[in-house]
Amino acid sequence: MSAFAFGGTPYLAISHLLVDTEIWVSPDLLDEYREVPGELEHSRKISREQTKSLLAGIAAFVAEATVCNPIKRVILCRDPEDNMLLECCLAADATLLITGDRGLLDIPRNALKAAGLQKLRILRPGQYPP
Repeated sequence: MSAFAFGGTPYLAISHLLVDTEIWVSPDLLDEYREVPGELEHSRKISREQTKSLLAGIAAFVAEATVCNPIKRVILCRDPEDNMLLECCLAADATLLITGDRGLLDIPRNALKAAGLQKLRILRPGQYPP
């Protein structure tokens, strides 16, 4: 979401992703995309203009995405709410997750493999495209 609210390196990564890769989302992620912009604006973390940019960016991102329905739970993240990202990756058989979230970036490779995510690489936005 920071890509659309603030631009910069995350926005450049998303721009490449939309052209170069297949994007997957889950119903849980779609719910978050609907809720978070209003929460950020209400708590004054972003301005009304940033909210508009965020909503437009999310709409463009989601329009290019395929929805998957995760059925297997994954419990690897320090922040339990972030597990939904890994569940989406597992359901989509994803090979790449781009994030700036330290909790996701710090997950050990062997833990990903044990959870069935042996093909998944987790990169920072500045590392994409590789």
